[in-house]
Parts: sequence; structure tokens; C-alpha cells
Amino acid sequence: MNSAIRIEGVTKRYGGVQALAGIDLEIAQGEFFGLLGPNGAGKTTLISALAGLVRPDAGRLAVMSHDVVSDYRAARRLLGVVPQELVFDPFFSVRESLEIQSGYFGIRNNSAWINEILENLDLTSKADTNMRQLSGGMKRRVLVAQALVHRPPVIVLDEPTAGVDVELRQGLWSFVRRLNRDGHTIVLTTHYLEEAESLCGRIAMLKHGSIVALDTTANLLRRLSGHTLRLRLAKGAALPEALRTRVAGEAGREYTFALGSCEEIEDILHAVRGSGCGLEDIEVGKPDLEEVFVRVMNE
Repeated sequence: MNSAIRIEGVTKRYGGVQALAGIDLEIAQGEFFGLLGPNGAGKTTLISALAGLVRPDAGRLAVMSHDVVSDYRAARRLLGVVPQELVFDPFFSVRESLEIQSGYFGIRNNSAWINEILENLDLTSKADTNMRQLSGGMKRRVLVAQALVHRPPVIVLDEPTAGVDVELRQGLWSFVRRLNRDGHTIVLTTHYLEEAESLCGRIAMLKHGSIVALDTTANLLRRLSGHTLRLRLAKGAALPEALRTRVAGEAGREYTFALGSCEEIEDILHAVRGSGCGLEDIEVGKPDLEEVFVRVMNE
């Protein structure tokens, strides 16, 4: 496996706070990888260390086999980072900001790629607008554009859709999926778990600076979540006693059952029909990454 990112034994402490507690992680080239965790779990510290903005206390990080510390220039050139904070230069237009960003990486005559980025992020109409005049969502689009301007093979997106409208979110993910199909490695942190579930092939979950879950998205859903069956009984109806031990959640006349397999649905409905119990509503729920996340964080 050719590694896009390799992290070995990385630790970082801020005074009495252990931000990173020995992180070991390898992300293959071409992966769409999710990095999830609650606030304060260490995600942004890990990204900052990868970008060379934070020096770890111990361990090693490499981007495309280039050490982040000893070979910083090469490692940074191969990495594009969209930061969580809205950081921008208020003296330039959108296009000027992207041209200056290109210059930081020694790239000239980059207009064709800049135009393509502007179009894909729906920024063409704002190309000559000063950064100070943009809305928060537009500024975040520019941050994404700046991270892509030097065509890095590895792209890290730290909460890229926070505070962004639905239309941009759909356009951004369409563009990022295309980059991933073209061979770019994508690392995503997000609190929108439905995004991670639909986009990421593999996921790591962080808690207190440590990785507490790491697997493919499908395996995490299969092992830690499952289908559910929700029944709302008719007024005056009582759930059969034989089913009470199988109830996973109860709210008034609504009962939720955790299913080991879809075949259990027939058994539950058969017991309900056999007791003459009336139903108002039935709903089958699919495995959910949010449920997986909550379970892992609470363990």
C-alpha cells in the first residue's frame, strides 16, 4: 500500500492537556478518509501537525513519504488544507488571493486552473470582489479554492461545510468527489455525520487524543449499528408481553426494536397480529453512523 499520509506515535501536550496521545495512522493514496470526534478530541491539532503548524512532542508524520519536519518544503507542497477558521487577507480580491497563493508555491500562469476552481465552487461572479465584501459562506469557498490552487495530491478538509448553504455543500462535494476519482487523497473532518457516511470509505474516530475506532464505514455500521423497527400502537392497544424483553426504546405508544437481521421484522409483526394489537404506524430504520459515533464515544 502506497501511503499518502503516515503518522507514527505522535503525541502533543499543551500544559496539562494531552491533545494527542500516541496516534498511529496510515492513509492510502486515493482514499476518501473521515476523521471524526467531538470538540477537543485532537482532530485540528493532528491536522496542524500534519501541515507543519504544530511541532509534535514525539512521533513522526509524513506526506507522500516526505517527513513533515525534516522535509517540510516538499511535504507542504503536496498538501492542501482547508482550515476550520475563516482566515483571509482583506486587501485583495478573490482572484488576486488565489494568484498570490499560487505564487507561494512557485506556480506561474495558473489562470486556467484558477478559473476552473472558481467555476466549480460557484465563485466566478465574485472573482473580482474584495474578500472583505464576501459573506461567511463565500469566504469559506475561497478557503477551499486556496487549498486546491497548487493541485496537491493530498487534500485535508477541516469542517469545510460549517455554516455553508445546501447548494454550495452539494456543489463542493460533487467537485471533491471528482478530485478523488482523479486520484487525490481526501481527508475530511466534519460534524455532519451523514456527509462522512456517504463520502468516506474508511473512518477513524478520536477521543481524548486517541483513536478509539478505525475501520471501513461499512464495517463500522455493520458491527456497531443495525436496522431498527419502530411501531406506534393504536390507542388503547398494549404491546404483547412476549415482545417486551426485545424493546430497545419506548416513548408513549411508540416502541423501537433493534434488529439483528431483517428476518426479525416478520417475527415481531406476527406476534403483534397474533395478540390482536392495532398499529398506527411502522418504520424501518437503516444503520446510522450517528448511532455508531454515540456508542463509541460513550464506551
